[in-house]
Amino acid sequence: MTGKVIAFFPEAAFGPALNSVGIGQACEKLGHKAVFLTDPGMQGVYSGYGFDEYTVNMSEPMPPEEMAKYWSDFINGHIPNFDLSAYEQIDNYVKECWAAIVDTAIWAEKELPGVLDTVKPDLICVDNVILFPAIKRYAREHNKPWVRMISCSENEIADPLVPPHLSGCGEKDTACFAAYQDRFNEVIRPTHEKFNAFLKECGESPYELGEFFEASPHMNLLLYPEPVKFTREKPLDPKQFQYLEGCVRDETDFEMPSFKSNNDAPLLYVSFGSLGSGDTTLLKRLMATIATMDVRALFNVGDYMEEYDSVPDNVHIASWYPQPSVISLADAVIHHGGNNSFNECLYFGKPALIMPYVWDGHDNATRVAETGHGYHLHRNRWTDEELKDTIQKMLTGEEMHSRLAKTSAHMRSQHGPTKAAKILDQLVN
Repeated sequence: MTGKVIAFFPEAAFGPALNSVGIGQACEKLGHKAVFLTDPGMQGVYSGYGFDEYTVNMSEPMPPEEMAKYWSDFINGHIPNFDLSAYEQIDNYVKECWAAIVDTAIWAEKELPGVLDTVKPDLICVDNVILFPAIKRYAREHNKPWVRMISCSENEIADPLVPPHLSGCGEKDTACFAAYQDRFNEVIRPTHEKFNAFLKECGESPYELGEFFEASPHMNLLLYPEPVKFTREKPLDPKQFQYLEGCVRDETDFEMPSFKSNNDAPLLYVSFGSLGSGDTTLLKRLMATIATMDVRALFNVGDYMEEYDSVPDNVHIASWYPQPSVISLADAVIHHGGNNSFNECLYFGKPALIMPYVWDGHDNATRVAETGHGYHLHRNRWTDEELKDTIQKMLTGEEMHSRLAKTSAHMRSQHGPTKAAKILDQLVN
């Protein structure tokens, strides 16, 4: 076998980025060369894992630190909207996000064709919610396959029996399905028309209202684990769709810090992601309640370390943790519902309390609760007693622990990155 060049083009967010890193690591073990196409705001992430990076501007060029600040400010500006339901967020966060995403696709078309001609990939893996026409065109002109990776909930691939993407609807709540999809289509129409006009300029066919991407004809990799997958009216053909059972990357070991108190107590890990850490009010409130419990907790506070001038004796804070390593050691996890956190908790068999704020967090919070793998609380509408009771149930619930153990064993037996690498290997050979 001759090693091939496999190009990964993940969305400029840590969830998709680190999922792709895990798959890239597994591809290199098979003798291929994994390279990453990256927005400037994520420069250094992939080279930090030893991969070559190629920059693709997806907005007006600006220094990486300004780009990172732009998205941080965008998220922090929406903190008041985080308390709204998924349906109520359509008119603000969701609408603005899709407008920004369409703009990134239009900007990328300026540089992406040239980058692809430089890299000359034998296979392109794109993990995003929107089509980049240059990828389809390159694949078509060079007779190379392209793969769509779905690192968020599997409901990105629509089906009448599956809740709409981002809706947070329960699996059986079809009235919620219809209400969400109708409102989403109404609000998103101007942005969708702009995108379809762009597709026409690029020689691509338009999408139906509400759709911004398509399934790859070659292969589509869903990171969603099968134990929590939805029943579909039209089952996905395994020749075109494969579940990866999560893609937990290799990460550095974690040395447990010494706490001022409760060193032998159960360990909680609390993280709202790199962007959600801007909600310091919520994190401080969680800290205050956890300080009254016989537990210890690691809190990921992102870039806001200076906001915490006093920390409870049973709490340790850091701007970053090697999350897979930490979750493997934790007894329970509190997080925002990002797909990495969602999958890592299931992979390591850890009960999760999801307090979603936006995007697929709503879907994952609903799903973790309705499949009995964790709990779902509104991010602000909880009492101290409610939070403490939920944490105790996560630590002591035998039925949930048994279910999680089975899910973990299933996911570990598959090992998503290795499974993905084998599928990609077959495509390029």
